[in-house]
Amino acid sequence: MAENRAAELNGGDDEDEALRIAIAMSLGQDPAADRNARDDAVVDLTGDRDDDETESGSDDDGDGNEPIVTKPLHVPSSPRKPQDQGQQQQQHQQHQQQQQHVVPSSLSGLAALGIDRKAMEQERLARLNKRKASSPPSEPVELRPQQRQKTLVNEGLGRVLQPSKSDRELPSRDVKIGGDGRVRPDQPYNNDGDGSGTAVPLVIRGEQRSRLPYPRGVVKKTWAYGHARQGDDIRIEEVLQKDKLKLAVLSSYQWDDEWLLSKVDLARTKVILVAFAATETQKEEMRSNVPRERIRFCFPPMLGVGSMHSKLQLLKYDDYLRIVVPTGNLVSYDWGETGVMENMVFLIDLPRLETAEQREAQQFTAFGDDLLYFLLAQGLNEKLVDSLRNYDFSETSRYAFVHTIAGSHSLEEKWSRTGYCGLGRAVKALGLGLEEPVEVDFVCASIGAVNDSLLSALYYACQGDSGVKEYESRTAGGRKVKDAKLGQDDDVAAIKRHFRVYFPSEETVLESKDGKDGAGTICFQARWWEAPSFPHEMLRDCKSTRKGLLMHSKVIYVSRKPNPEFMGVETGKSAVDMDMTGADFAYVGSANISESAWGRLVKDRGTGKPKLTCRNWEAGVLILATGLENSGVHSGSRVPSSLSSSLARGDSKSMLHQFAGCVPVPMAVPGQPLSLQGPKAPWFYQDS
Repeated sequence: MAENRAAELNGGDDEDEALRIAIAMSLGQDPAADRNARDDAVVDLTGDRDDDETESGSDDDGDGNEPIVTKPLHVPSSPRKPQDQGQQQQQHQQHQQQQQHVVPSSLSGLAALGIDRKAMEQERLARLNKRKASSPPSEPVELRPQQRQKTLVNEGLGRVLQPSKSDRELPSRDVKIGGDGRVRPDQPYNNDGDGSGTAVPLVIRGEQRSRLPYPRGVVKKTWAYGHARQGDDIRIEEVLQKDKLKLAVLSSYQWDDEWLLSKVDLARTKVILVAFAATETQKEEMRSNVPRERIRFCFPPMLGVGSMHSKLQLLKYDDYLRIVVPTGNLVSYDWGETGVMENMVFLIDLPRLETAEQREAQQFTAFGDDLLYFLLAQGLNEKLVDSLRNYDFSETSRYAFVHTIAGSHSLEEKWSRTGYCGLGRAVKALGLGLEEPVEVDFVCASIGAVNDSLLSALYYACQGDSGVKEYESRTAGGRKVKDAKLGQDDDVAAIKRHFRVYFPSEETVLESKDGKDGAGTICFQARWWEAPSFPHEMLRDCKSTRKGLLMHSKVIYVSRKPNPEFMGVETGKSAVDMDMTGADFAYVGSANISESAWGRLVKDRGTGKPKLTCRNWEAGVLILATGLENSGVHSGSRVPSSLSSSLARGDSKSMLHQFAGCVPVPMAVPGQPLSLQGPKAPWFYQDS
């Protein structure tokens, strides 16, 4: 029955509904039980205050211009048991069995917990007295997932792990925009505040930043149980740092609330959940079943059947703000605790501006502007959003915040800032726009009804186009139609030679640690794959470099097209002479490859002007690569002949070497092309 329902979805165009059905089926639930149930959680940001201050704020739903379709928090069943052996298997199996007692709720998982406020306060006071009497904590130790007591906040994990010394931050790289509009990473960063050649003057000096874990930003893979740590991964405990976390603004598409509450200490941390509820009644039920002084909600406006798919986190500590952009949801398996799934996460720590002079000196970055624009659009408390200006955003000038805002955007100043239009705008603003071809490698966990239109729009956006190029070729009228169609066909054929999408084959899923049981959130429909309009030649098998893991990451790697003339193979030019530095970048965020995630620019029937329609809320960040520094190519050095030849052949694996030490490449490249049928065909959740 569930398969029939999935096959009848809106002509096969609603990949979000299909993903919800896939998740329900993988968890042994009936997707027909409540079609309106959603997995998104919307949260209302409250005032940026200390714990001893009165908290003011509202649970406003936004400006009310768009219809609000709310969805309940989804509490997934426990992740599947990893196939480890020996004592590890027994210990981890106990952990899994304990998690399997969590009962999914058709309403809010927080409501299902039945929080007893009086008992919670008594427990808080008992913990406080215990801490006062206890000795200082011991040194951090490596912890496996453990059995949890059935309490509101898990006390069994012990001291929160701190980032290890082996963790590598993004290279310290000051950026400057050159005369041709491209980023020059090796030129000195202006530290005097005169603004010459820089986006923002520094207002926090180096010694203050050195105390922060990630003052310049970092991209890491999520830790995975059973896999040795290599310095490029991170655990959820290391992200949240619950022992000193004061305020947490958390967003997710799926929620395991009991697991989440074991990762924060409600006695010291206020939690704001960006969540989704199906009705106003459900919103009130969710609010009434949590301690309002510690947990609050914000419900962003939605468009039709879209999803609150953003995973953005804002974490406040005493003297800095941590901005986190993960690809995973707030469930145990997305953060590696079952050893079957991996994700990616971007983090940056921003120091607090302590004086009025520092705050006045700060020139807010484009990253900061777009972040605040996104938060306000979600309906978060304006006072809290404005309080983010109390933190030094100068180090974010090397990045761009890329988002999708659910709704219909008719004004150019709005549609140009979000979806794939916003992606192109961000690429151009960073000085990365190119007219020549680029190589695009897109890692995703869900694929929608992709066609040439979406493919072209995303590719042009990666070149810095604002969305107009594909829109004009698609909407050209009169005698221009035929010529435009011919030109578009030629362009699409060329694009497909430079665009690869990484998605697991059926064989890869079945050979993974948990087999098909671990692929409940990997979503693609056979009917979309079999459609004549689907660009089959783009798909590559997505195999993790960590054996047995499946991938829930959403990453786009964009590189210059390699060719002998550009690479200087014959002339022996240096990397700087060839202007390779700063040309490559990656997107890390929540957006899969679908129109729901990136939007569609159409002609407004009323005005005849462009209008962008988006279903989802998404959040991501653009990160510049460091050139080929970690592949033996440094400023002024010669390109090794073997590497030049490899790049000239268009070897994707060599192309992605420039991301080493900057953005992890979690999949084996170049991936093997997928087949129309057989074990090398894509994984289809309906066949499970």
